[in-house]
Amino acid sequence: MTKLEPYVIASLAFQLARCRHPDGRNQRVSVAVKTIALGSDRAAKIMAVRASVARVATIDPEWANVNVVARRVETSAPAMPLTDWQLMEGARERALAARDSLRSRRLEADIYVGLEGGFHSISIGGEWHTFLRGWAYATDGERSAFGAAPSISVPSEIVKNVVQGRRELGTVIDEVTGARDVRSKQGAWGVLSRDLVTRSMSFELALIAAFAPFYNPKFYL
Repeated sequence: MTKLEPYVIASLAFQLARCRHPDGRNQRVSVAVKTIALGSDRAAKIMAVRASVARVATIDPEWANVNVVARRVETSAPAMPLTDWQLMEGARERALAARDSLRSRRLEADIYVGLEGGFHSISIGGEWHTFLRGWAYATDGERSAFGAAPSISVPSEIVKNVVQGRRELGTVIDEVTGARDVRSKQGAWGVLSRDLVTRSMSFELALIAAFAPFYNPKFYL
């Protein structure tokens, strides 16, 4: 191999990784994803990541053998987020905390993920409506994106117990159902929808949205 050949190979690799869009812009291409790090060790969230990865793998084989690494992390987000801003910031902090946790052990992942669930309230026609919401955040250090879960109305008595009582939704739902650790199972989503949609399923949709720039990069330049 001549002295110039390594540089030629590197140049070709770079050109392959950044294709040209028909209108002349640089176009990203999908790359293999081997490891995804999640900033939580909650069972419902881990299930959501695995389920969303399986969905993506049906259209992108590069996702077929993804390993999910779950890390319990601490963030500055409130125990019970009450706004979209708090939810989105909490999801972002969880992803970055997962990254820091791995790097402290000299480990890396291809994508770092955070999930946060809570309330979001809005006044329509002079009446307040509170919804159970979830947000996902995914980043590889270069690209990043948020994704939102569906919303479901929360009964006023539950809202009152959580907001005015300054309590976590998980605690209130456990009391309402007489069960333990509902949030790690079907979650409040499952309770309110009679298990037509579970907590894990709602986060799954948020993740599919947040992962879009990674499995469909041609539209996210």
